[in-house]
Amino acid sequence: MLARLAIPADGPAIARIYNQGIEDRLATFETQLRLPEDVLKWFDERHPIVAVEEAGEVIAFASTSTYRPRDCYAGVAEFSVYVAREARGRGAGRLAMEALLQEAERRGFWKLVSRIFVENSVSRSLMKRLGFREVGVYEKHGQLEGVWRDVVIVEYLLATNVR
Repeated sequence: MLARLAIPADGPAIARIYNQGIEDRLATFETQLRLPEDVLKWFDERHPIVAVEEAGEVIAFASTSTYRPRDCYAGVAEFSVYVAREARGRGAGRLAMEALLQEAERRGFWKLVSRIFVENSVSRSLMKRLGFREVGVYEKHGQLEGVWRDVVIVEYLLATNVR
């Protein structure tokens, strides 16, 4: 497995993997499947997206996006990580996140944040192993198929950029 910066040509693979996450109902409140053209809108100069490939195929990705539009939050990014069903449990998510942390730090971010469904023990465990801190729980943060879901807030301080 190899982690690298994603390129727009990875859009179809990233959309496929993200759509699996939507269908599985374990990692996102999103319910509308994405097209590759939707993923192309994620690419910008500021927010890195990392792809993990194996045998020339993208099997995982981790991405960042704007946390809040105010200038004081310019160094904080939201992140997501998704692994193709057939590649789960083999370290692709960890590899994607390690590469994303390095790239986010290189680009001057000082913190990454996200929210994880409380019952998503796999993602929570990965984040803890990577050094993320669980900050708290948003109760009844949103509904998914008519059911209220709680989320755990996680954060990671990128050490060299916090002084």
